Parts: sequence; structure tokens; C-alpha cells
Amino acid sequence: MERALSATMRRGTGGNVSLTPIGEPRHKITVATLLEKKLHHEPITCLTAYDYASARLVDDAAIDIILVGDSLAMTMLGYENTLSVTVDEMLHHTRAVRRGVKHAFLIADMPYGSYHVGVHEAVRNATRFMKEGGAEAVKIEGGEKRADLIRRVIDAEIPVAGHIGLTPQSVNVMGGYKVQGKSLGDIEQLMRDATALDRAGVACIYLEGIPREVAAMITEEVRTPTIGIGAGPDCDGQVLVFHDILNLTFAQPAKFVRRYGDAAATITEAVQAFRADVMSHQYPADSESYHLPKETQAALETVLERKQAMRK
Repeated sequence: MERALSATMRRGTGGNVSLTPIGEPRHKITVATLLEKKLHHEPITCLTAYDYASARLVDDAAIDIILVGDSLAMTMLGYENTLSVTVDEMLHHTRAVRRGVKHAFLIADMPYGSYHVGVHEAVRNATRFMKEGGAEAVKIEGGEKRADLIRRVIDAEIPVAGHIGLTPQSVNVMGGYKVQGKSLGDIEQLMRDATALDRAGVACIYLEGIPREVAAMITEEVRTPTIGIGAGPDCDGQVLVFHDILNLTFAQPAKFVRRYGDAAATITEAVQAFRADVMSHQYPADSESYHLPKETQAALETVLERKQAMRK
């Protein structure tokens, strides 16, 4: 911990940053790519995606990691929290995202209950995400206490992303969505968690809802790339929820959320305009309608005229 604190004091915002401009030839992002980015101090970008359309857009924007997060429980399925979403529901969305991804590294969350019962069940479910969902890694919440299980999953040739700090699947134990790592004891535990995951060989570690200073210490201490969400700017990368950055959620955003667009307003305006056009008979216009060929139209008119004449 002392070594990490000392390293944190030395850490600055400088370094060689190499960003690939959108439109440049791109290579497939892999576990090795993420480690290389950390070594060269190149920021790692990550966003969630839950369906084909969002995955296409995020992948085309040159984002490094696409996470099929269990947050889809709220954003896509309307659940109160992440605890209710099932493996089958997560697989359904992972498959859709897989079809939209060409270059990004694809990680899928293992939902609550899918790895908590035992190692055998965890490996079986992780295998499903690889074989059926097309994921390239699975994310498992928990640190020191999950290290042995994570090793067993990795032994099955399945890359794993770790997740420590505010772990949403532990919301009932934590008593809500609260920032973690505020006391010295909690900081020590987070350092042990991060070190255990690093030694277990995870592909990356998500740091959620912890003080910036603690996240910086962890990032300096471990070889594994760290991805922050509500963990300050000193992590190796950052992740946000796709719906959050576009104002497509219906709750008060967390402190760390930055909105980059207002898709909710755009969608609402478009839907209201469509309704108004239909109600006023302005949609569809003649130019938006299909027409019979002239020969068929002429023949049809002749038939109708004959039928009308026969009724007289």
C-alpha cells in the first residue's frame, strides 16, 4: 500500500497518449491490446451496449470495450435493480450485441446467482456466455473471496474481468449504492482485492464507486488494466452506461455521469411529430406511397367502370 501511495504521488496526467482517429484502419481489441494500452499510458474506452443497433454505433465509434452489463436489468427490462436478471436474459442480449461488434473487446456480465452457488455452476454458465453468447470475457463481481473461483474459470480458457468497490449485486449487503473505500480498513481491503484479482490473471479490473485517490493507488499497484466508473480520472480506462450518456434513463443520474446527448428529447420530439402528422392526415404523403403501374391502373379503371355499368 505504501508503494502504491508513493507511486500515486508521482503519477501525473502526462505520458504518451496515442489515440486512433475514427476512420483509420482498426485492429481487433484483445486482452493483449488492453495490457499494451496500460503499458503505453493510452486511455482505454468502454461503454455498455445491450442490442444490435447500439453495439453497431458504439463499435463504429472506435470504443475499445463493449460491456453487456447486467445494468440492462434496469435500462432495458425495467427491473428495480440488477438482481432479477437471468442468465438466459443476459445471453439473449449478448448474442444481439455480438452480431453488431467487429473490433471492440466484448465482455458480458455474469448475473447474480450465476456464479454464487459453486465453481462447477460458475464455469458452466461462463462457458455458455462464450459458446452461446459470443462473449470474449465474462465479468465477475468480488475480489479476494472470488479469486479462487476466477482462477477456475480462467483455467477453463475463459478470460475474466474483475469488479470491485461498489458491486451492484451486493446492494443489499452494502445497504444501498454507496461509495466504498472511505476508511483505512476499507482501503486495505480494496488493495487486497485488487492484488488478488491481479494475481489470479484477470483481463481487467472494474473499479466502481471508490475515491479517486484509492483508484489511483490500485492502478499503480497492479499490472492489470483498471477501468473506472465513479473512480476518478487516474484509472487506465473509463466506462459509462450507454443510456446514461444519452439521457435514456428515467432516474436521477449518479454524480460521475456526464451526458453527451439528449436522445430522450430527440425521440420524444420525433414520436410526437409522427402522431401529429397521422392525426392531421399529413402522413403518409403521396410521395411516400406505392402506386400501380400505368397499364395496371388503366386496366383496373376499365374493370371498375364495367362493374359500375352492370349495376345500373
